[in-house]
Amino acid sequence: MEIILVEDVEGVGQKGALVNVNDFSSREARILKPQDVLATGKYRFRYYPTPQLPHGWDAGVLFEETRRTLFCSDLFHQNGNVEPLATASLMDRCQQVLSAYQLGPLANYVPFTANTETILKGLASLNAKTLAVMHGSSFAGDCGTAFHELAWVMKKVLDRPSYEFPIGAGNLEQSA
Repeated sequence: MEIILVEDVEGVGQKGALVNVNDFSSREARILKPQDVLATGKYRFRYYPTPQLPHGWDAGVLFEETRRTLFCSDLFHQNGNVEPLATASLMDRCQQVLSAYQLGPLANYVPFTANTETILKGLASLNAKTLAVMHGSSFAGDCGTAFHELAWVMKKVLDRPSYEFPIGAGNLEQSA
């Protein structure tokens, strides 16, 4: 797998530019709108906003159109010492991480929202050949099916209450 180095690209999503990047840069960042393209000469990266997926309202992914590689951020997160590139399904490992994290201090690090399944179906429709995963093995194979499987796993693990507010109504009356 070739690592693609990109120099002098000045693009960021709209929310990231408005609430963060422009506060710390010497000049305003180029704001990427949905499906804007960053061309580096040999490669073309298309930007897709993915609000709240995997994290934050400013989340987004890049799809490298030349080789059809989708840079997935924390989607398909796996732990451990794993192979750099897998051709077998990643779902068991992804489900294991999501389930384990829901039981500890990292619970809800990936929110499940009313838009999650729509976003994952949209990413599946890109027909990527490779998923460049931030944590764990990247994946080469049927990436569309991988996104449909991830939608099922995320719904199963994340689409349920996992938080209890620490102060009950009775405690509020006592402190008044």
